[in-house]
Amino acid sequence: MRNRRIANTSVEVTELGFGASVIGNLYRVTPVQDAAAAVQTALDAGLRYFDTAPHYGLGLSERRLGAALRGLPRERYVVSSKVGRLLVPNERPQGVDSEGFVVRDDLRRAWDFSRDGVLRSIDATLERTGLDRLDIVYLHDPDDHWRQAADEAMPALADLRDQGVVGAIGAGMNQSAMLARFLRETAADVVMLAGRYTLLDQSALDDVLPAAVDHGRSVVAVGVFNSGLLSRDRPAPGMKYDYADAPPHLVDRAREIAEVCERHGTTLPAAAIAFPFSHPSIINVTLGMRSEEQVRRNVDLYRRRVPEGLWDDLRTRGLIRPDVPTRNSAEHTPETEGVGVVSDGPGH
Repeated sequence: MRNRRIANTSVEVTELGFGASVIGNLYRVTPVQDAAAAVQTALDAGLRYFDTAPHYGLGLSERRLGAALRGLPRERYVVSSKVGRLLVPNERPQGVDSEGFVVRDDLRRAWDFSRDGVLRSIDATLERTGLDRLDIVYLHDPDDHWRQAADEAMPALADLRDQGVVGAIGAGMNQSAMLARFLRETAADVVMLAGRYTLLDQSALDDVLPAAVDHGRSVVAVGVFNSGLLSRDRPAPGMKYDYADAPPHLVDRAREIAEVCERHGTTLPAAAIAFPFSHPSIINVTLGMRSEEQVRRNVDLYRRRVPEGLWDDLRTRGLIRPDVPTRNSAEHTPETEGVGVVSDGPGH
């Protein structure tokens, strides 16, 4: 599996990443043995990049990922986590977390992008994971906290990076406009872009992707199925798009793309994973992986080829934007073109 380096850093990630949100019991319970087996299967298959966050299962994802990696040589893997949501005691627990994770709500999330909040969050993550360092740290969803995130959190992360405590820093969000600001106005090395450069939404071409090119920064793509609509060979009404029921016109468009994919001998989810690599700044696609079976299937499809003519055909038919870069311009030349398969949770 090919490695790609985050621009201007020494941190390398595999093109396919392991999103650990789902092993934090996202939407449903994942048995601990399944979580451990998924991580081990990923390692055996050559994956080296694992992404987690305190938000995922109120720390459960971090604990499970750390336990699965324990005892392995530290150079065998790269771990990213996030700051901005401190975990604090919940004064009014209701029994189950209210943000999609099937865990007890003895803790709650508290927004904090202050310097002290960043340091406390990283210390807590290291304690939960048992790691001695984090390779990448992202600001997590600072949509409503730009000023504190830019003026306090990012400089705090930059100090840690400059001291060699972390390898790379950035921000992860579901929007692209603010990520572009982080690349243009702060010390961010990399951004985690959720859902804004997909077969159905190329809006990142208007802001964050040009900013990455202009400033020589890198992008990790997650949410490439737009919450589900691109995750099956045949899209159907009732599937989700950006966490809500997909509108009929997008279901129709996804079906059209799926039909073109079939004519080129591939599938819609395979093309959805291959597509982000059309842009030269995107170095990784991260998928949530809950079980050994999901990991094996993702890796197997990653190693298959998506025909180059598919992208030209989609452009010609107006199903993707005409300014989507060609594969030749994207410097994506693994031994086989990378594609993948659906996960049942977001990497972000």
